[in-house]
Amino acid sequence: MLSKLKNGLRKNNKGLISQITGLFSGGSIDENFWEHMEEILIRADIGIHATSKIVEELQKRAKDLNIKDVEELKGLFKNEMIKIITVENGALIEDDSLNVVIMVGVNGVGKTTTIAKMAYKFIESGKKTLLVAADTFRAAAIEQLQEWGKRLDVEVVKHQRGGDPAAVVFDAIGAAHARGTDIVLVDTAGRLHTNVDLMEELKKIKRVALRETTEGAVKTVLVMDATTGQNGIFQAKLFNDALGLDAIILTKLDGTAKGGIVVAIEDELKIPIWFIGIGEHPNDLQVFKPKEFVEAILE
Repeated sequence: MLSKLKNGLRKNNKGLISQITGLFSGGSIDENFWEHMEEILIRADIGIHATSKIVEELQKRAKDLNIKDVEELKGLFKNEMIKIITVENGALIEDDSLNVVIMVGVNGVGKTTTIAKMAYKFIESGKKTLLVAADTFRAAAIEQLQEWGKRLDVEVVKHQRGGDPAAVVFDAIGAAHARGTDIVLVDTAGRLHTNVDLMEELKKIKRVALRETTEGAVKTVLVMDATTGQNGIFQAKLFNDALGLDAIILTKLDGTAKGGIVVAIEDELKIPIWFIGIGEHPNDLQVFKPKEFVEAILE
């Protein structure tokens, strides 16, 4: 995973990644160095708040340890990055319980494909999985999930297009209880995070899930496109305010994403990142590991 992540982050961001690593290639520590660091980190989507926190801490450590050469700062910089992006992560799956994972996000983030990749991982680990087509509005959304169901040999619970998404979830959880299912993955309609009516629909889906199974086993997970940068932070805040997010899955880190968005997410939201998407293959949905991620940016 580390090698593929490195290649993905470098594919479309060679200049930016090289500038971050170049910061620590030698030279003296002066005011120009700190200003240059701030500029590069902000351009890398790390965000103003996290950038200020990192730079201030490094300035303090450099003074306390009497560090004069920038190469000596590299290890301290890595530690600061890891510290920020290491957010306490609750259990992904509750043992001995039916788990319902409600997947939310705006259109175009790769939500349905991510659900299929998650199903693949759970099936590989021996978990009996059920897919739920609760996106009853988007054209071909039900068919798309059914196609994934056929490929993965997983049952898909669906209603007619235009039906009540919460009713689909209700039926799916009932079927899951009856069949001894371990994990129910719910595909919801991609929506603008500013659309109040559609957010209310998501709240209704969550209420149904909480009513039909144990509270700790219901997770609400936001799928976010890493290439959206700081706009993704705004999306996440609104989804979190409306629904209470348990985790984030970050897709398209193999594309034009700058990578620093991971730091901004964890610094500002304190919501754990469960998985990152680094390619199209089912195995390219990887568990997020902070230390490996930082190593991918700073060899």
